Amino acid sequence: MTKKPLEEIVADKIQALFGNHTRLLSLSPLAGDASSRRYYRALLDGPRAPRSAIIMELQGSSLPLSSEELAIFHEPPKELPFLNLHRFLNRLGVRIPALYGHWVEEGILLLEDLGDRCLWDFVQSLSPAEIIRWYEKAIDQLLLIQVAGTRAKDDSCVAFKQRFDFRLYMWEFDHFLEYGLEKRPGGKISSAERELLARSFEDISRRLESQPPCLNHRDYHSWNLMVLNGEVAVIDFQDALLAPPQYDLASLLNDRETDRIIRPDMEDRLIRYYLQRRDEAGEKRVHRDDFLDIYILSAVQRDLKVVGRFHYLDLIKGKPGYKKYLPPTLKRLKRNLLRAPHLEKLVPILASHFEEMR
Repeated sequence: MTKKPLEEIVADKIQALFGNHTRLLSLSPLAGDASSRRYYRALLDGPRAPRSAIIMELQGSSLPLSSEELAIFHEPPKELPFLNLHRFLNRLGVRIPALYGHWVEEGILLLEDLGDRCLWDFVQSLSPAEIIRWYEKAIDQLLLIQVAGTRAKDDSCVAFKQRFDFRLYMWEFDHFLEYGLEKRPGGKISSAERELLARSFEDISRRLESQPPCLNHRDYHSWNLMVLNGEVAVIDFQDALLAPPQYDLASLLNDRETDRIIRPDMEDRLIRYYLQRRDEAGEKRVHRDDFLDIYILSAVQRDLKVVGRFHYLDLIKGKPGYKKYLPPTLKRLKRNLLRAPHLEKLVPILASHFEEMR
């Protein structure tokens, strides 16, 4: 049977949700993310309907590539991870988009429209003090996920069935070696260089794996946080898992080109805010220097993962748009490597392949 056009499916669904007097005025595609999902903004007209809604169109697997290749789940999750996490985070009080309706078998979810202003875009014209205030709001949402979420552990929540362990860290490092170095245009690496990098990556992976894990969003950066009505709202949470608490914080303060706005002094202040609020929430107090060691390792690991991922998206998925973030990521990678004395030795090796690190 021929599948209905998307417009007809959406028109049917909004009438089922908001009444027969609801009309679909338009359906416009939105810029997608790095996944296979597609997003559209639907403008609606009807006495019970919101003025607009976001359509998530599902395509392909609902799991991240790493989960598939590492066979983390012995059998596919019985529920769409997005719906599973939405229910869990909603119970915690995390500000996430409302879910109006879902028809997974038809590949359609209907969500609250949070607008177009992500945190990164919103803070561009603000003063440093205002930027700090908004990133503190983002940290408050993060701690709700990490502290309240971990305490509310639910075995039915898919996030508690997967964690960043040695195998997953090394999968992401290998992704960097394969796509960030070996397969990118002009990429070539000697066996000696590869061996030295691999040994260092194994050491980092073991150190990170040894840390107590908590619930993490996994991609908690300024482009996955929306600003609406004085609030910071969280999107793209379907890949949540267990990881050290520093992982999401490093993502928030060290991703793509974040350091263009979050200067080192501001980063330090926000880390102090995070630790203070974590203490106030009753979490076990950690020594700041010990916390920073793992924070820097997490930032390094994410930077390397991002370089490999963005080259993969270009080479394999035909999505070259993310390459514009490679130069600032590589410059920040050098800075973070130099903040960890035992990793300084990697800078000359990587600098021989990436001019941004010279």
